[in-house]
Amino acid sequence: MKEFIAILTNELYKTIKRPRTYIGFGVIIFICAMLQAAFYHDGKEILSFVTQQLDNVFNVQGNILNGNLICFILLQTLIVQMPLLVALVTGDSVSGETASGTIRFLLTTPGSRTKIIVAKWLAGLFYTLILLLLLGFMALIVSKWIFGTGDLMALNSESLTIIRGDDINWRWGWAFLIAFLSLGVVASLAQMLSCFIDNSITPIVSVMAIIIVFTIIGMFDLPSFDVLKPFLFTTHMISWKSLFEDPIPLSDIYFSSIVLLIHIVLFLSVSIFYFKRKDILT
Repeated sequence: MKEFIAILTNELYKTIKRPRTYIGFGVIIFICAMLQAAFYHDGKEILSFVTQQLDNVFNVQGNILNGNLICFILLQTLIVQMPLLVALVTGDSVSGETASGTIRFLLTTPGSRTKIIVAKWLAGLFYTLILLLLLGFMALIVSKWIFGTGDLMALNSESLTIIRGDDINWRWGWAFLIAFLSLGVVASLAQMLSCFIDNSITPIVSVMAIIIVFTIIGMFDLPSFDVLKPFLFTTHMISWKSLFEDPIPLSDIYFSSIVLLIHIVLFLSVSIFYFKRKDILT
């Protein structure tokens, strides 16, 4: 156990040491601050177009432009870009060291290859978690400080749902947990590709290409694609939004969470299997 902790500590140190690790932090802070400033100055005017339509049906009152709504918008916006930020760090966890030759030195240590790859995987998940915690702080805590609290008017693809302010914090907790599972799939996929490819850039580009292809498949309502959609991890990456429906489709959320976990286990298992047999001398 001490041996594994030493390997994990070393991987965490290498993650913290790399300059590209901080690109994601800077991007999240910049985008959140930019959108918060835009909504602070122009949000009420933009929101008035929506409430004018609703006034014909409902009596809309209260602080609609609140921190919960801003967080909902920011999460929808950034969840699309965050896979790239995760892949930037996890996509060269193995390939970067293979290209530089340091992988040979690493494998001379007493730790087994399985422990090394699991430590790299955990370091990638730790980075992903910190990235999400920063997003949660900027999108939820800071937004509530700037815009105040209130009920959330969540616009989904099929309906408009009003979530009471005193019934929303637990939903945010589970939403960020599902988002962590989604990005954990991306981190695991990036590391798996990093085991197969011996340069730093190709795994990162490949992850984004896979996500784009899967997303395009999910956009079309074709019978042949409908068979594939339930098994594509991109289909379930936005399942966090289901937590802001009433009633909550618990069975759909459970299924999405299971699919995401299966992908994580599958990608990690393939990484371990291949890395244990990888020839690092050629």
